Amino acid sequence: MELLLHELEHSVLDTLGLVPLLFVTYLAMEAIEHSASERVRAAVERSGKAGPVVGGVLGALPQCGFSAMAATLYAGRVVTVGTLVAVILSTSDEMIPVFLAHQAPLDELAGIVALKVVVGVVVGLAVDATLRAWRRSGDGRLHIHELCEREHCHCDEADDGHGHHDHGSWGIVRSALVHTVQVTLFILVVTFAFGLVIEYVGQDALGALLANHPVRATFVAALVGLVPNCAASVAITELYLDGVLAAGPMVAGLLASGGMGLLVLWRTNADARQNAAVTAFVYAVAVATGLAVGGLGILF
Repeated sequence: MELLLHELEHSVLDTLGLVPLLFVTYLAMEAIEHSASERVRAAVERSGKAGPVVGGVLGALPQCGFSAMAATLYAGRVVTVGTLVAVILSTSDEMIPVFLAHQAPLDELAGIVALKVVVGVVVGLAVDATLRAWRRSGDGRLHIHELCEREHCHCDEADDGHGHHDHGSWGIVRSALVHTVQVTLFILVVTFAFGLVIEYVGQDALGALLANHPVRATFVAALVGLVPNCAASVAITELYLDGVLAAGPMVAGLLASGGMGLLVLWRTNADARQNAAVTAFVYAVAVATGLAVGGLGILF
């Protein structure tokens, strides 16, 4: 019972930290969707080409909310898939606080964060460029209204007679609140479940699995990083600082540790094949980068 209450407390605190960013994100999306100006939508769509650069830099900030925001914006096609990937790969989650708590060298921390940002930006730009070349980046339209319809939040309550829905500021706020509550409850339940699994397995057992076999450790660490729980990045960072985990596996695990981004993606984006492709791609990039770091003998 003590373990359940402890993990529930951590899950609630981790989830509550996402609420403000989620609400602001949905509020902005609703405002864009209900804006009468097509220039607003056109400006949002044009800004997509620089998205991976902005997303990669923002993801480096010590929190996991931006990845949840990026996933939500991608579900509404406000940002590109390259931007989403860039944010997830660069997101630091709990790595920076753990480094600071251990009083680890700041240049070591800066080197890891810089690598994550560079990988996120380069990979994100490459993804968008490839999809544009293949003309598979979508139809170029925003899909915020489809996200609203899937959530059954009854956003479109009034019509102005010209095909535009205008239900005032309260309607926009109410819709954003409904979306935020729905996604927050989902995140809380899943985070609690994964947290129990990590607590049950234990950091010692995880360390034993990852030790003494760098290649295997790279694949396993990246898999652990995919777990949508702050405990995953904490465990990977702690094991690295304790000398159990080498640089390559550590990089793989932290690249895949994109906070709640992938979890929110699976909750808000209707296309399961897209979600699976993004998840598998993030995992593959994390493993490939970790193997490269290990193979080249890069140290931080």
